[in-house]
Amino acid sequence: MERTPIPVLTVQTAPYEDQRPTGGGGLRRPTGLFESQRNYLPNFVQSLLSSVDLRDRQGCTMVVGSDGRYFSKTAIEIVVQMAAANGIGRLVIGQNGILSTPAVSCIIRKIKAAGGIILTASHSPGGPGGEFGVKFEVANGGPAPDIVSDKIYQISKTLEEYAICPDLRVDLSRLGRQEFDLENKFKPFRVEIVDSVDIYLNLLRSIFDFNAIRNLLTGPNQIKIRIDAMNGVMGPYVRRILCDELGAPANSAINCIPLEDFGGQPPDPNLTYATALLEAMRGGEYGFGAAFDADGDRYMILGQNGFFVNASDSLAIIAANLSCIPYFCQMGVRGFGRSMPTSTALDKVAKVMKVPVYETPAGWRYFSNLMDSGRCSLCGEESFGTGSDHLREKDGLWAVLVWLSILAARKQSVEEIVRDHWTKFGRHYYCRFDYEALEPRTAYFIMRDLEALITDKSFSHQQFAVGNSIYSVERTDSFEYVDPVDGTVTKRQGLRIIFSDASRLIFRMSASSHVRATLRIYAESYEKDPSQHNKEPQAVLSPLIAIALKISQIHERTGRKGPTVIT
Repeated sequence: MERTPIPVLTVQTAPYEDQRPTGGGGLRRPTGLFESQRNYLPNFVQSLLSSVDLRDRQGCTMVVGSDGRYFSKTAIEIVVQMAAANGIGRLVIGQNGILSTPAVSCIIRKIKAAGGIILTASHSPGGPGGEFGVKFEVANGGPAPDIVSDKIYQISKTLEEYAICPDLRVDLSRLGRQEFDLENKFKPFRVEIVDSVDIYLNLLRSIFDFNAIRNLLTGPNQIKIRIDAMNGVMGPYVRRILCDELGAPANSAINCIPLEDFGGQPPDPNLTYATALLEAMRGGEYGFGAAFDADGDRYMILGQNGFFVNASDSLAIIAANLSCIPYFCQMGVRGFGRSMPTSTALDKVAKVMKVPVYETPAGWRYFSNLMDSGRCSLCGEESFGTGSDHLREKDGLWAVLVWLSILAARKQSVEEIVRDHWTKFGRHYYCRFDYEALEPRTAYFIMRDLEALITDKSFSHQQFAVGNSIYSVERTDSFEYVDPVDGTVTKRQGLRIIFSDASRLIFRMSASSHVRATLRIYAESYEKDPSQHNKEPQAVLSPLIAIALKISQIHERTGRKGPTVIT
């Protein structure tokens, strides 16, 4: 029996002025906005699809996945219907719509897709009262560069119509190929539902010595691990890879069922929100703990008794131990990358290894160019994101497997490895203070006035006395990045104050906010003397924070008594 072709409709719409991607081709907004504003999601999806040149779009393959948050299945249906109507030839979708961000990047690169769409708001809360997001990956498997984000935004401001096949229905639970005949299309539109883990797992097998990790988790000197998927996308990956493949007991993994509201907690792997993991680790039963965010690109590492490894130290320790990973023994190490706010711990390792360090603005898209050009093998950010040139996205589970590989090779505890690293390279005391949900104009004027203050000539070589400490300003700037690959210049990426003892203060507005603003203050102080490595970071950094509060007047100007989150 011949199938009736599915109609392709053109729907009239009106543009929205607030659909500028915040970086990497992503739009993140309150979920209620997507649900209540007429055509809000279709408008952005059409702008995104239209940003791909028509010749490249016709008949191409794209990958679609989500972190499983509320509104994801509705959104996937709309994306599928609009992709078909816009000439996409094939979509590859994770079973039940589930694909981690690293897995999407992996599949794009494996099948040479034109790009991908990820439905996630990263570590932001889920549920009807939470946030929802749409993120665009380009053909290299990385976040869309700024030129693509700008094109999406320009299209969104003048959009008058979008194309959709509203009668097209896909069964996301059934593995395999589904084909659909469309009106006025010569070839059927194909959807392939794939196992969410398989392709990504095969990549990891080619990078790591799974036998060494398996022996660590199951052998005579095995360590007990505790892994918290925070009810995000990583549950199936943790169970399949760490438990089934590598032998960790099933009860090693907690919160592994993806939930639309992530169990009522923000899926943010830090000491503020990953409290269940922290309490379990403090009990001393487990030797290694890790947590992941909603879409699986961020992670946190804890050692026995809750020993916390900050993300900047984790990046530097991974860099210093790359010889434990077969992939790097085969491929070599060409260079490192870190975002400007990330501590300079990585730089100390790079100096010893005699490889360059590229200091970029915050945002993974800046690393993609470096990796594509062969300049960068490992990169990371202080916001718990680390990855390598095996993908073009940060990769939380990859980072955890690196740590387990290091533990297996060195036969030391997490704390011993970290303290040995500090002894060799020195300790970088580091904290980030987030002032969230600020009134945007207030945050803007704080940053404007602060920039005028610190870039004035009179501020240079100024001294600040706090208690017994004296800090002398060596240099200040508004950070500007010149891409060494294509010469693109990115300005106004944060304010830096660097002191004569190499301590740093950084002030930066977060680009991931939607209606309200987030202002972040970063403080870093270097200590070479091992006898001084056992202090609490906030105690060491308190003089720097006092300087930051004095010159920014953030408490006086916002009415706040302190930051929302400290990491």
